[in-house]
Amino acid sequence: GGSECLPRKAQAKVAFELKEEGFRLKDVLCVVGIPEATYHYHVKHFGREDTDTAIKELIIFLFKKFHERYGYKRITKELKKLGHEINHKKVYRIMRELGLKCVKFMRKSRKYNSYKGKVGKVTKNRISRRFDTPISLQKLVTDITEFKCLGEEKLYLNPILDLYNGEIIAYEIKKRPTLDLVMEPLKETMEIIKNRATYRTTIHSDQGWHYQHNQWVKTLKENKVFQSMSRKATCADNASMENFFGILKQEMYHGEELVSYEELKKQIEEYIYWYNHERAKEKLAGLSPVEYRTQSSQSAA
Repeated sequence: GGSECLPRKAQAKVAFELKEEGFRLKDVLCVVGIPEATYHYHVKHFGREDTDTAIKELIIFLFKKFHERYGYKRITKELKKLGHEINHKKVYRIMRELGLKCVKFMRKSRKYNSYKGKVGKVTKNRISRRFDTPISLQKLVTDITEFKCLGEEKLYLNPILDLYNGEIIAYEIKKRPTLDLVMEPLKETMEIIKNRATYRTTIHSDQGWHYQHNQWVKTLKENKVFQSMSRKATCADNASMENFFGILKQEMYHGEELVSYEELKKQIEEYIYWYNHERAKEKLAGLSPVEYRTQSSQSAA
């Protein structure tokens, strides 16, 4: 008879368990002392609470799995991939309730400027902000960005990105922005083009001295690759590369403690692998760049 001291929900739980053991509901409700409507209301909500707990645990798991880089929209997509039909507003509410935020604080990082005037050959802008292409390796973009490391050191990254699927197909990391920084990934890219390209490639950059250099220009000519350049001081002409640098710095650099050159190099290498192989892109139907490329090549075959 002490069950009337329990909250209504707990009383309903007791009644539910007794009914499960074979007692008639009418008798159970008399003993527990709650109206039938109250009983049905709570029973209806039992499952929902368990589901909510499971969803919360899954959201925490996904948030950690994606290195705390995904906001509620991307988490919603991941849940849907796993078969959970859930509204993004609910995910937003749960994440806010759980204090899961992917907002990293911005640290000012100077944009590296490799422009030294006209030191070699400046070519026209063939891409002209037409960044989309349905053909792999048809349009590539490249640029250099600079990171601060612990102490006085700096790190320079030069990736080459395929506009077809946003994949980083080659990159180099160095302590100084030497010519090698751009030539190494370019040589790697030429090999990939030889093996996989079905269409003549265009590679787009800014007017930095590396890209005006005779060695860069000569390598492109020898491999029959078109060269394209942004107009001077117009970063919108290379928006796709700027966008990649923005995502990279937002997701693994801003708001983090400064680390040594070696440590940052390792983190960037791991990030690029993750970005290529695991990071889902809305534009690619929720696939990662590598998944998209391999799926497309399989369906073409």
